[in-house]
Amino acid sequence: MKATRLILVGGFLGAGKTTLLWEAAHRIMNGGQRIGLITNDQAPDLVDTAILSRNEVKVAEVNGSCFCCNFSGLIAATQKLRKEAEADIIIAEPVGSCTDLSATIVQPLKENLRGELLVSPLTVLVDPDRLSDILNGGNACLHPSAAYIFRKQLEESDIILISKTDLVSADELTLLKEKTQLHFPDSEVMTLSSVSGEGLDEWLKKVQNSVNAGKRLVEVDYDVYAEGEAVLGWLNSNIELSGEPTDWDSFARKLLQDLSQQFDRLKASVGHVKLIIETGDNYMTGNLTGQGETLNFRGSAGASAKARLTLNARVEMSPEKLEQIIRKTLDSCTTRNLEFNIISLRSLSPGRPTPTFRYDHVVPVFD
Repeated sequence: MKATRLILVGGFLGAGKTTLLWEAAHRIMNGGQRIGLITNDQAPDLVDTAILSRNEVKVAEVNGSCFCCNFSGLIAATQKLRKEAEADIIIAEPVGSCTDLSATIVQPLKENLRGELLVSPLTVLVDPDRLSDILNGGNACLHPSAAYIFRKQLEESDIILISKTDLVSADELTLLKEKTQLHFPDSEVMTLSSVSGEGLDEWLKKVQNSVNAGKRLVEVDYDVYAEGEAVLGWLNSNIELSGEPTDWDSFARKLLQDLSQQFDRLKASVGHVKLIIETGDNYMTGNLTGQGETLNFRGSAGASAKARLTLNARVEMSPEKLEQIIRKTLDSCTTRNLEFNIISLRSLSPGRPTPTFRYDHVVPVFD
């Protein structure tokens, strides 16, 4: 079997990685190549997997821990996609709060799967608003330890890919790109709008034609790293909704708007809150990546008597408090003639990262 190209797309929560994977998969398939996608999370019932599985592409999910702490799970997922999808290209999306990927994922892949995988330059996708605040010395409305993870992701990147450029003026983008390059001179800085498609082909060309991956290792304080993950409460849930015919688009908007208002009142930093509500072939997605103005909805689930809701939340509060808010908001959004049945709900704080491997040297590669 010929070698498969592996593209790792890291980046902090809310950067737009899932949208990028969706759009990139379409471009690659339209170009005649076979593709597989790998999602990753601390628990199952991942919105990203539900969204990407609606594409005409095989999706493998590694859950229960991050790629670096479950390296064998990542390898099993790549092997599954190579076999079942005969994938020419695999794009993998690590957990958004992970860093130290060069030492714990890229170097082990280069050494242990030489000949099976062509590992592309490590891409870190970054939201322009958060990036701008970080470059100006701020914490991007994050806990200082979470902001530390954000900075380390940028520091170890081979490519910094500034996302959501359709929301930034041309002059602002030019200045942001120049400032990013000054702060991180060893990384290549590129820009992208997954909505308009601008920059997508350029990035795909770059990552499909290079194996210069993991060019550097960074020093990471694992005490700070562990705290940066643990300050976030994580919640994944899968819920059945049934009763009177309901406009599910309005339901989803109200649910996410109510959650956003509560988090804003509590001044709780949001990594992301995302949902997908599905009724057969119809579905709507919703995404919150900060305060209320970051709310975004796509698609339509239509109206019917039944729907399935998958909801993920990463918010700076205890998992117990986060679960309490989610359950109460679901109660308030359902009426006497509309019920919800929780199929699964898991709330947690991630444990201390314990990578399977952590290399202290860069593994050489040859084009």
